[in-house]
Amino acid sequence: MSPSSRIPAMDVLRGCAVMGILWMNITAFALPQSAYSNPAAAGPLSGGDIAFWAASLILVDGKMRGLFAMLFGASMLLLIDREEMAGRNGARTQMVRAGWLFAIGVAHYLLLWWGDILMLYALVGLVALLFAQREPLALVKAAFLLFLLHFLLVAGFIASLYAWSHAPGDAQGFTRFMAALSDPGSPAIRQEIALYRGDFLPILRHKLAGLPGDWLWSFTMTALETLGFMLLGMAMLKGGFLTGRWDADQYRRTARHCFAIGLPPMIALALWVWWSGFAPLTALGTALAWSFPFRIPLSVGWAALILWLLARAPGHALVARLAAAGRLALSNYLGTSLVMTAIFYGWGLGNFAHVRPAALPLFVIAGWAAMLLWSQPYLRRFAVGPAEWLWRSLVCVQPQKIRRSS
Repeated sequence: MSPSSRIPAMDVLRGCAVMGILWMNITAFALPQSAYSNPAAAGPLSGGDIAFWAASLILVDGKMRGLFAMLFGASMLLLIDREEMAGRNGARTQMVRAGWLFAIGVAHYLLLWWGDILMLYALVGLVALLFAQREPLALVKAAFLLFLLHFLLVAGFIASLYAWSHAPGDAQGFTRFMAALSDPGSPAIRQEIALYRGDFLPILRHKLAGLPGDWLWSFTMTALETLGFMLLGMAMLKGGFLTGRWDADQYRRTARHCFAIGLPPMIALALWVWWSGFAPLTALGTALAWSFPFRIPLSVGWAALILWLLARAPGHALVARLAAAGRLALSNYLGTSLVMTAIFYGWGLGNFAHVRPAALPLFVIAGWAAMLLWSQPYLRRFAVGPAEWLWRSLVCVQPQKIRRSS
């Protein structure tokens, strides 16, 4: 998308989303994977550790990812419209872009971080293309059907674990599985810590050995949810919500209603997990399934809150910096993985599992500052970010212009 055709409201939302994703990803960069859903996997918890986990679960987990998926779905429609206005096949262009985004995601997954979302977005985006011509109401209905199917899938998985816990004859297997979710002294967690404190090549071999099973499991657990949010984003674009066309009071009321629906049950779930002593099944069930229905209103609520603030202060200096970060979202996303893995992994500074959860917001704030500080000055000289330039050049099969015209 050329600079002149960009939608400032969506750039601001995208900037907020990529910054919010860092808040949740920091746990997976710095600590064993199980700590993402259960902070007990990181060791004995302080009050600060619990506060960071609770704030993440209640306010951020899944909500920024949902917002990012909504924006991805909306951006697909804008790209298709622009291509067709230029006399090209918009759907074909999107398919080519998805193919190269998948390739970039594979490189990101193998060379940097196991939590890549680009492969997921590329594949799910191809399915979302089938819905591009639908009316907003039909898109919303399809999105909520997908949300229902996703909830049934993840709730069924958690139910199977409860059934396993009561099944005769395999108590040791269940105990080992639960220990890998919550016990920092378990062999699985100790092996993971040793791996990521080690050199680059063992990490790469571990990822290659896990393909495609590890990635397919993650894809299965997130694809329906992601597709639902993409379709919801398409509907919100067609209804003018994401473009900032609503008046400020409409955004304020929407944010208020969405947070009123989503926050109380999320707070109750966080208290339940804490009251259980971070029991493995309670924490995992909350992270995967029981919190999911409330991510939907909270994702929309965050979008409405950001757009309400934008409508009230469109000329604020922070707005331009957030929009710049959003225009460079792919570069910021990949750059974050490079910097954070270099800080935490053994091939870098080797801080993996050495930093307590309560200290992780310091790294998040530093990452936010970096995004806000570099993005705007960069865009004064260059038309697109380095990762965006690479993606565009691959799609066009030739190097694209990156510097701004004089």
